[in-house]
Amino acid sequence: MAIRIPPIQCLLTFEALARLRSVTQTSEELCVTPSAVSHRIKQLEQILGTKLFGRADFSLTTEGIEYLAQVREGLAALQKFPSNTASPGRRKLRLAVTPTFARSILLPRLKQFSDAYPEIDITLQVSIPLLDVVAEDADMMIRFGTGRYADVEHVCIMKDEVTPLASPAFAREHGPFEAPEDLDDLPLLRSPLEPWRTWFAAHDLDWPEPVDGSQFNDIGLMCDAAAAGMGVALVRLKLAAPWLEHGTLVPLYPRHVPSPHAHYLCWRTGTMDRWECTAFAEWLKQSLS
Repeated sequence: MAIRIPPIQCLLTFEALARLRSVTQTSEELCVTPSAVSHRIKQLEQILGTKLFGRADFSLTTEGIEYLAQVREGLAALQKFPSNTASPGRRKLRLAVTPTFARSILLPRLKQFSDAYPEIDITLQVSIPLLDVVAEDADMMIRFGTGRYADVEHVCIMKDEVTPLASPAFAREHGPFEAPEDLDDLPLLRSPLEPWRTWFAAHDLDWPEPVDGSQFNDIGLMCDAAAAGMGVALVRLKLAAPWLEHGTLVPLYPRHVPSPHAHYLCWRTGTMDRWECTAFAEWLKQSLS
């Protein structure tokens, strides 16, 4: 079994907080935000599987006292290494993300990660598997699908529900929508990423998958089209959050149907040996939980 070594940033933060007993002073000494201090201590305790600080005054637990001695011994050994070698510089993390997930889910939260890990530079690359647009050299990928990926290791990070959405003007013109059959003869916007059969089957409608009408290979574009009044879009609620919050799209029915697919964070074997990849994976799971 692989041995998991805590990131050096977590160890430095633990040593400083144990010595200073103040999140504010620790953040000032390490030139990071107070939230970064708290996040690193939490990450370290999760890795070790034990509490290091016992009370609000940052007094150490018995395990914390023992571990502090080991950490200081290790840091002292590292400091003895010649200091004239080149600095390792900032850490780089390349992510391949589908467009709408990036805009609706990741970007609104990404500053939290940057605040917690200011030494990590993230490069976002667009990945559209349906068009074979794949970021080959990405360190980690976010995919939407069944989760049956034989080529990579992966973890589910977000499930969602689907429901028909339309612009307020479209809903007023063609409503009220009281029964599923009210969608009959209306323009249904299509995407191979979100087939209508999921919603039809949940409402006992023996309707075939639509073959006519506008089609989109990006959920965000389909949301924009629905907001412009082009028709009804079947969209995952979490991805549609920006349009719902701004009122450019509204749900037509109160019932939401679980999507048969989910979002997965994927990586190749060996990727998690890099602490920046482990830090991002753990932060993303916590952020979306």
